[in-house]
Amino acid sequence: MINYISTRNSSISVKASEAVIQGQAADGGLFVPKSLDDLKIDYHKIVGGEDFNAMATAVWNLFLDDYGSEVISALVEKSYKGKFSSDKITPLVKVGDAYVLELYHGPTSAFKDVALQALPNLLTKAREMNGVKDEIMILTATSGDTGSAALSGFSGVDGTSIVVFYPDGGISETQRLQMVTDAGSNTSACAIRGNFDDAQNGVKKIFRELPRPAEGVALSSANSINIGRLVPQIVYYFSAYRQLLDMGSIKDGDLVDFVVPTGNFGNIMAGFFARSMGLPIRRLVCASNKNDVLTEFINTGHYNRLREFHKTTSPSMDILISSNLERLLYYICGEENTAAYMKQLEEKGEYQISESELDALQAIFSAECATDEEGAAAIKRVFGAEKYLMDTHTSIAWVCLDKYERATGIPSVVLSTASPYKFCASVLAALGLETSESDRDNMRICHEYTKAEIPSGLAGIWDKEILHKDIINPNDMKSYIIEKTSK
Repeated sequence: MINYISTRNSSISVKASEAVIQGQAADGGLFVPKSLDDLKIDYHKIVGGEDFNAMATAVWNLFLDDYGSEVISALVEKSYKGKFSSDKITPLVKVGDAYVLELYHGPTSAFKDVALQALPNLLTKAREMNGVKDEIMILTATSGDTGSAALSGFSGVDGTSIVVFYPDGGISETQRLQMVTDAGSNTSACAIRGNFDDAQNGVKKIFRELPRPAEGVALSSANSINIGRLVPQIVYYFSAYRQLLDMGSIKDGDLVDFVVPTGNFGNIMAGFFARSMGLPIRRLVCASNKNDVLTEFINTGHYNRLREFHKTTSPSMDILISSNLERLLYYICGEENTAAYMKQLEEKGEYQISESELDALQAIFSAECATDEEGAAAIKRVFGAEKYLMDTHTSIAWVCLDKYERATGIPSVVLSTASPYKFCASVLAALGLETSESDRDNMRICHEYTKAEIPSGLAGIWDKEILHKDIINPNDMKSYIIEKTSK
């Protein structure tokens, strides 16, 4: 059985279901399998599955082994059946001389759906398995897509409630409307006067200082700090490899590169786990926007959050503190150094890993960054040449694909994290078209010009009532949660 330990103290050890319930370790660390050796598997046992659900079942059985195989099979079916507009869940499309893995065919049109249609089922079953009677309050910070996907996933789930904090003015209007119109009786969305890091730091502080905000209420997380959020994301790396095989684009055993737009490092950390399991991945390319803290870190070993924060047209990546990086540090640097680096980050705002640690990091990862202008040019160029429409995050990854040193004969897969209709104004501007102040009008204009289908989950949000109107300062987040749980 795989035990999950804290990245900062291996004496903190829990079963998989307990890690899903807790979300984060009591010492502030993140839960990880103690050894990568425990994850080794013949990748054919996964890519040989008949469909996405079969591959998901194999991955979940490895990471979440205390649930039992029959339970896992049922939970996978419940999570994905009838929830996605593509039978493949995450279809792969050839675009030019590369491939795009479309991760946005779920209910909220973002890659987070792959995990957040699953996490509520995993959490509900974990409560039952561990005899937990407390209501679980899901506390989440979002830079855009996690919030709507989490609200969608947890809406109406018995024994849970969810509060999502998002940066006021720091997400697209479409993303905001997806959250503030959610009608679940157990859901709340609240804006923060600040950026994503302010929201995320506030959530972490609440976890440390208020693990039980009221009698009969315990906290957990839907962010990718929760291992139950991260595990489902591993599956689409195997699905991409299987689809490349089915297309005849690779032969079994061939290496593949993945270019991943990421801010909080969860999406690319899932790729690291897939590679560690044995999937033939050559390199993982970390793609950042102008908030290039990860680019600097991977290229130099220096992590520095003490820098100017930029609001960009790819807001889900506007992050300076990448929480999931701590999981990678554990495997490269060990728990003692990881704890020390995290303390330095909190107290001084920066840290520097050793030369040998940097060498180990760079053996697997490359990093590039791109500006809004470069991303916009890529949207226009690719649509003009291929009639393929990308969103503003995928376009950042596309630019980074062009920048990094590709190996001859090795296919590159770009992870596409959101529908272009979630960022219509920026997409239209990139295409050289006039934009409206209304995202509703922008959707219509974009559809008329590109003929790309508007996802059904986005088409109707304009007619829904706005239900969540709270806006608070970051310092008031703790009292906000206390008030919520006292009602």
